[in-house]
Amino acid sequence: MSQNSSMPANPGINLRGAVDLSALKNRSAAGDGAAGGGSPYAVDVNEQSFQEFVGLSQRVPVVVSLGSGRSNQSAVLNRVLERLMNDFGGKIALGRVDADTNAQIAQAFGVTVIPTVIALVKGQPVPLFEGDMPEDQIRTFLDELLKVAASNGVTGSLGGAPGAEPAEPAPLPPLHQAAFDAIEAGDLAAAQAAYEKALAEMPADADAKVGLAQVHLMRRVADLDADQAEALRTRAASEPDDAEAQLAVADLDVTGGHVEDAFARLVTYISLHFGPEREIARVRLLELYDVVGTADPRVAKSRQALARALF
Repeated sequence: MSQNSSMPANPGINLRGAVDLSALKNRSAAGDGAAGGGSPYAVDVNEQSFQEFVGLSQRVPVVVSLGSGRSNQSAVLNRVLERLMNDFGGKIALGRVDADTNAQIAQAFGVTVIPTVIALVKGQPVPLFEGDMPEDQIRTFLDELLKVAASNGVTGSLGGAPGAEPAEPAPLPPLHQAAFDAIEAGDLAAAQAAYEKALAEMPADADAKVGLAQVHLMRRVADLDADQAEALRTRAASEPDDAEAQLAVADLDVTGGHVEDAFARLVTYISLHFGPEREIARVRLLELYDVVGTADPRVAKSRQALARALF
């Protein structure tokens, strides 16, 4: 499919890559943490920003506090956690999630009690506790979390003391920067070429693989207007065996933020079909996992469903 140079540089897709850790402090300094008492190592996380926050767990363990804006218990717990984040000096990050308005995150973790606190290390959940907990016991949990993180090679820091100037983010590798610049300019073909060259030079370059998957998706949907998208959805609904239509609608769902719908559509297609079409759908689904982020809990859930469909 040809590129459309007039398309937005980023049509609803989060361009993954190295997470700018200083952004955590910048958001807090701008007032993000003021509602909960304040910490430069705590942010409010929603369904749109959750993937980026999970990415931090490759560098430092992150704590996810799932509460409710209607719960005083949640507010008190978050203030305690924020104080502890300051005490740990950036060795742990805190994400506050309002489960009322971000139900998908709560569902992904199987949360039934509010508040619930869960940690993530390299994208993998580490259950901590539910409900009330004395501050000294929470501190003990966090001490143990740091040990678990260290045993998995996660020993980074967000850096700096509260109020300190954030460090400049590390520059992207040249080919990654070229790809990013090309995306910003709307030149998706050039972005694809840059990522392909990066992978040819270093096949294990995970960020280039993800970037390439995102550019592939962007190119597939670039020329579709609203009428064409609606026609594809109608076709997919009336012709469940039409692989091309099912794949196209899955692309549209991911770009529109309906990730679970996209995954479920392709898993269902895979479970009901065999032969080359099934393999094409499986490969496309794996690529969409890369687009969304393999640490995303929705990906982990879909992988389980895919395994059942295949075996």
